[in-house]
Amino acid sequence: MQKSTPLFTPVLIAGCIIVLISFAVRASFGLFQIPIAEEFGWLRVEFSMAIAIQNLAWGIGQPIFGALAERIGDRKAITLGALVYAAGLVLSSFAVTPGALQAYEVLVGFGIAGTGFGVILAVVGRASSDENRSMSLAIATAAGSAGQVVGPPVAEALLGVMSWQMVFVIFAVIMLSVLLMLPLMRAPEPASKAELQESMGAILGKAFRDPSYTLIFLGFFSCGYQLGFVTAHFPAFVTEMCGPIAAGGVLHGLGITTTSALGAIAIAVIGLANIAGTLTAGWLGKRHSKKLLLAGVYAARTVIAAWFIMVPMTPTTVLVFSAGMGSLWLATVPLTSGLIAHLYGLRYMGTLYGIVFFSHQLGSFLGVWLGGRLYDVYGDYTMVWWVGVGVGAFSALVHLAVKEERMQPALA
Repeated sequence: MQKSTPLFTPVLIAGCIIVLISFAVRASFGLFQIPIAEEFGWLRVEFSMAIAIQNLAWGIGQPIFGALAERIGDRKAITLGALVYAAGLVLSSFAVTPGALQAYEVLVGFGIAGTGFGVILAVVGRASSDENRSMSLAIATAAGSAGQVVGPPVAEALLGVMSWQMVFVIFAVIMLSVLLMLPLMRAPEPASKAELQESMGAILGKAFRDPSYTLIFLGFFSCGYQLGFVTAHFPAFVTEMCGPIAAGGVLHGLGITTTSALGAIAIAVIGLANIAGTLTAGWLGKRHSKKLLLAGVYAARTVIAAWFIMVPMTPTTVLVFSAGMGSLWLATVPLTSGLIAHLYGLRYMGTLYGIVFFSHQLGSFLGVWLGGRLYDVYGDYTMVWWVGVGVGAFSALVHLAVKEERMQPALA
């Protein structure tokens, strides 16, 4: 029976491993910015455009892979995503011009779409009971944070002993290992008869006419802006702007002696804090209004980002910001995906979430590209940071207007 479904199913475990690996690789890209720019003498905006294109391709690919998974099967869609991801990484290792790297990041972005939240959360959601769904989505999302903890330090260590090109090749091989998890990715279809009878076009039409779906779409933009900018630029931001690490201090004693190392650790701290933050969001999402929780998350992000840019950057403020923002980092994902499942059902959750996620990636594209562009113009990230504060406040307000009344499927 549905009610007896345990929280930790084979689908959830396999999904967590796939998302962890996918996001470990993705989260490390900010570490490649300075080595690549120094080798070829590129402007900061050139690498930023490559990562921005990656994020945009991820956003475009998300509803495509969501629809593919619902048409040809989850495992085939994930297989295609992993192969495209690995191909993009290998080709990126051969890039010697900004245009080549930017073109190859299209493949990486589509690969992330096929192995990331859109497809995996839809499978996990279908495999979970109503009682466990919010927590299952949170656990799968937290696995992405675990990847963020692992990826940057591993990339930093590998870059210390080999070329960035070889690191990309190694990451490609690691990415292909997700195929070993596919036999476990079998999920039932816990949808009502009416939901099963509705076509994708019918449910998409309903969602597009619903103002709440539009508000969720608009609100997710700032999440992408903030996450995209921080992931791509924060390591370089910290490397260049942070005060020195005191000799004999705690960080120095842990082997973190340079601001470059601190930048990598900051991304890992964000991921580590987000494991707790995301699980907490899933627990709260089962008990409280998801739209109000989302508004609270965006408001808290706004406050901590404004605080960070107004105080002098020191190793302490970097770690405090990383822990605070990390606790809110992906907390939006189980709440947003859970809200979509609640409002529109599970049948086409992957596609509906994928479309909303496109807004997230538009924001991510803007955050990454604008970060590089304004850095080249002004020599720092202050202005683009304040834009992030503004869009965060906008999202907090937008979610207050969402109506959490479930849309009933039409009977055939």
